[in-house]
Amino acid sequence: MTQLTDDMAPDGTPQGDDMLAAEYVLGVPSLADRLAFEARLRTDPALPAMVTIWENHFAGLDAAFAPVPAPDLLPRIEARLFPVQPASGTSRLSSFWPRLIGGLVLAGVVVVAVLSLQPDLAPGTPDMVATLAGEGQALVFTASYDADTDVLTVTRTAGPVAAAGQDYELWVIGASGVPVSLGVMQAGIASVTLADLRPDFVLAVSLEAVGGSTTGAPATVLVTGAVTAL
Repeated sequence: MTQLTDDMAPDGTPQGDDMLAAEYVLGVPSLADRLAFEARLRTDPALPAMVTIWENHFAGLDAAFAPVPAPDLLPRIEARLFPVQPASGTSRLSSFWPRLIGGLVLAGVVVVAVLSLQPDLAPGTPDMVATLAGEGQALVFTASYDADTDVLTVTRTAGPVAAAGQDYELWVIGASGVPVSLGVMQAGIASVTLADLRPDFVLAVSLEAVGGSTTGAPATVLVTGAVTAL
């Protein structure tokens, strides 16, 4: 049951910021309005709680839609990420890749399911999207990319905030297969300018000490997702 907040009318009808939070969870706002709301999420401590309430309220709608099988993207992804067999030996990233591949399979299913429910594209629709998820993870991030402005926006849509003394950090893996940091995610949100994002690039979120990785490589990768063109 939806909790009554200060932004609700006495009959439970959402209004004001509560209405904006409900529309945001449903994906109703235009890209410009969504980016503006996400900017407020980073500075207004009351808004994330409203978003969480509406996420829980609408969670039951997921059961109304049957799962959609994902296309077999794994061979293409492996070809882009691993063009040459690496030399023998261990490195800090040796445990990263198994989690990455497992996450991509799950994220592919989620992305296809979400895209199958989208209406016809309208002006302001992002050019590329991704859903970052991981097997056994409650944490989920959604990403949208506007090629006109080169702005990539990644938002935590499910799961907990980073614990005290830790930060979520956003990464992109391109054709080279090398993770590149896009910065620490404040309040589970990141909005960065990225001029060369392409379909089949991979986004990942890792758990780091406060301030982010100091080694140039992710410590503990939590969720991943392949970028898909609309």
